[in-house]
Amino acid sequence: MGDEPTQNGKRFDPMEPWRGVRDIYMDAWAKTMVEMVNSDAYAQASGTMLDSYLTVSTPFREAIEKAMLKTLEQLAMPSRADIVSIAERMTNIEMRLDDMDAKLDNVLRLIAPPVASSRPEPARAPQQKKKAAKTQQAKSAKRGKK
Repeated sequence: MGDEPTQNGKRFDPMEPWRGVRDIYMDAWAKTMVEMVNSDAYAQASGTMLDSYLTVSTPFREAIEKAMLKTLEQLAMPSRADIVSIAERMTNIEMRLDDMDAKLDNVLRLIAPPVASSRPEPARAPQQKKKAAKTQQAKSAKRGKK
């Protein structure tokens, strides 16, 4: 009897009316909250609460920072300020190296001889010259056998 389908083909669910009421209630609350949050009064109240929170929490935050600095000093570990200082120094060194590299490129470009149509063979160490000569001889010998 309770498991039999109703006229529209679905089984009777006693919780369905409650779900409908819940959905209507949630939609009404959502619309009300959106209207309230988008108001100027809410923005001013939130701003006032945030300002007072920051004012009250500042001394605690400063005390925690001081305690952390002392702890890091005792553990011989760098603080955030130390890491930032090192990062700034490294950035400065990097920029100077880049500038020096650019200047060196300019100097080399100015003192380099004009580029000829055929590129000269780069200078090689004596062992490399011997290996290159042997390789060239081997290629010539293969060509001659064919």
